[in-house]
Amino acid sequence: MVTKLVYVVYVLPILLSIIFGSVVLAEVLQEPGRKLSMWPSDFNGMDSTLTAIEIIGLEKQYTSSTPVQIQVQVNDPTFDCGDLYITIYSSRTTTAPITQSGFLDQCFAKNGKLLPVDDQFSEIITKPGQYELLVKMNDPNQDNSITTSEKFTIK
Repeated sequence: MVTKLVYVVYVLPILLSIIFGSVVLAEVLQEPGRKLSMWPSDFNGMDSTLTAIEIIGLEKQYTSSTPVQIQVQVNDPTFDCGDLYITIYSSRTTTAPITQSGFLDQCFAKNGKLLPVDDQFSEIITKPGQYELLVKMNDPNQDNSITTSEKFTIK
């Protein structure tokens, strides 16, 4: 009697949880645009010495009247013709962005151009403090993305 009670109290809930979780996961993965990725989003099978995305031109320190101007270099051709997002956060909180710019349909691989193509990112931040600049590039299908970030200071 005690053995049956152990199975009912301990083993049965574990088995039911595994079965229920498998059914839910199978249903979610059947929805369009869903996939199971066991690798981090920035892993692309590339050589670890080659950075997939780099911020170019960011200084470590700016004055409150100097614009923050950067360009982005993407070294992974699978992200050609994707969407580029550049966001600046205060280092105190990364929940609310100070500013965000989006550059859509950035095609660069054929010409070896820096991003944003035929445009420029330039922001003036007047409040002194530490900030973090986050750059994110989505592939054309919006399935994968690569990101990088760097910190800078406004004096």
